[in-house]
Amino acid sequence: MRAVVQRVREARVTVDGRVVGQIGPGMVALVGIHRLDTASDVRWMAQKLPELRVFEDEHGKMNLSLEEVKGQLLLVSQFTLYGDVRKGRRPNFMDARRPEEASPLLDDLVRALRERGLTVATGTFGAMMDVSLVNTGPVTIILESPAVRGACPEGPE
Repeated sequence: MRAVVQRVREARVTVDGRVVGQIGPGMVALVGIHRLDTASDVRWMAQKLPELRVFEDEHGKMNLSLEEVKGQLLLVSQFTLYGDVRKGRRPNFMDARRPEEASPLLDDLVRALRERGLTVATGTFGAMMDVSLVNTGPVTIILESPAVRGACPEGPE
């Protein structure tokens, strides 16, 4: 499971001109589901996202987590995070999980985050979405679940 996480002042996602998810201060996580992802990857991401220390403390250091600042999370499915462009110019999406298998894992991630008490807004799985955000810092972090990193020999541990 791969997530591109941005610290934001605000964010929203629209489908067909209608806002389907919106947050105030917090994080946006664009999440791709890998073909090898399992429930353990969901659990790992559900723990990592809220505990990621990317918010500034009173000294201006990134020491606080989303949970600690009581921030909100906008989670958007993005299979294109597994686009492989090592060959040619058109991305190959063979590492992305099939939609009918990816959607339940994404639902499990949202449920696990909400069970932690987080406010989680989402996009619409499989829809053409417009994502608007104000990235503060800017702060952008890429997370990759350990199971996938271990399955990809060229990736670092």
